[in-house]
Amino acid sequence: MSMPVVAIVGRANVGKSTLFNRLIGERVSIVEDVPGVTRDRIYSKAEWNGVGFHLIDTGGIEMDEEDEFGNLIRIQAQLAIDEADVIIFLVDGRNGLAVQDEYVAEFLRKSKKPVVLGVNKLDHVSHHAAAYEFYKLGFGDPIPISSEHGMGTGDLLDAVVDALPKLPADEIDEDAIRVAFIGRPNVGKSSLVNRLLGANRVMVSDVAGTTRDAIDTPFVHDGQKFVLVDTAGVRRRGKVYENIEKYSVLRALRAIERTDVAFVVIDAERGIAEQDKRVAGYALDAGCAIAFLVNKWDAVEKDDKTAHRFEEELRSHFPFMRWAPVLFVSALTGQRVTRILDLAKEIAENHVMRVQTSALNRVLADAQVSVAPPSSKGRKLKVYYGTQASVRPPTFIIFVNDAELSHFSYERYLENQLREAFGFQGTPIRIRMRTRSQDAET
Repeated sequence: MSMPVVAIVGRANVGKSTLFNRLIGERVSIVEDVPGVTRDRIYSKAEWNGVGFHLIDTGGIEMDEEDEFGNLIRIQAQLAIDEADVIIFLVDGRNGLAVQDEYVAEFLRKSKKPVVLGVNKLDHVSHHAAAYEFYKLGFGDPIPISSEHGMGTGDLLDAVVDALPKLPADEIDEDAIRVAFIGRPNVGKSSLVNRLLGANRVMVSDVAGTTRDAIDTPFVHDGQKFVLVDTAGVRRRGKVYENIEKYSVLRALRAIERTDVAFVVIDAERGIAEQDKRVAGYALDAGCAIAFLVNKWDAVEKDDKTAHRFEEELRSHFPFMRWAPVLFVSALTGQRVTRILDLAKEIAENHVMRVQTSALNRVLADAQVSVAPPSSKGRKLKVYYGTQASVRPPTFIIFVNDAELSHFSYERYLENQLREAFGFQGTPIRIRMRTRSQDAET
């Protein structure tokens, strides 16, 4: 399932971006001692005690109703709050309780979301008493922290994790294949879903960006349970300025995280764009099974080699995803749409395929005979044996004499040998080289 979302909210200049950077361990947000620096929400992944979540940094919420810029930030913050499962309400303990804090508190109370109150800029234990006045805000125990020095952030994260929703056991259907349609806006994702369902279950429009939310629809095809996930179109980063659009991108990414099969939908009329690579990259990073759907194929003038030329162009743009099948479809006419769910089932099965250890090691032994492992400074990589560690996607641990001697190109060669032997069409394969301990060698 997708990770929960935590939003950092507060008035301007209380240290939200500094806290964001501290919690994710990187300097992603611009930190500057000037109110209003963080104009847009910034997303990243964070983890605490094995619990992962998306973290959103927001702009400072101000009171001035006539300030157009402030209103835009307030809209951005509202969208982040709507998406969040838990809110970190950050205040400035050094300067004390401000009228703007009470304004933000009222803003948050209306959301009815769990709120964890962090009192920032208390850099020493002797300053912690300054947190007490923030009890007036009505959000329980204020947690004194210093974003700059990292003090108290563990207590803050403990409270955040405790407040995160627990997923009900009956919400997960292990028999269902979760299928997401991802891609740029207006490539026909919603139309494909509607054609599959045989009814207009998802809003369709010619206006790019119509689908704002990811909509999960249970569906049965030939006795197989599916959940169709229609996601908001993902735009190129430079064009993601519309407030709701940024909100939709996070929804799409969260949908990908809880997906078994991701269909990357490409517009046959507009061709392949850089953003198509980015969208496919999201699914690849998440370890989904992947196939390409070239939609609007009915609108393309064709000869007997058009499909072949288009597929070759697609392969040239995605050279390391040659294992992902390509299907030419038309949501408008229904051309090959019935094949989509059959393909989803096929590659979902490959996504959970397990191979016998003995068969795996025969392939590895033959691979070494055909192509010698790499060597460096007189030392040669020795492959001892391999085992499959997990599925979704298939992941293999290969034990060697020294993992530092391995090379990306040789790992790619081994991947190709595994694909040739076992198939694995439509799913990524992950190979992890691990140095076998000296004790094991003796």
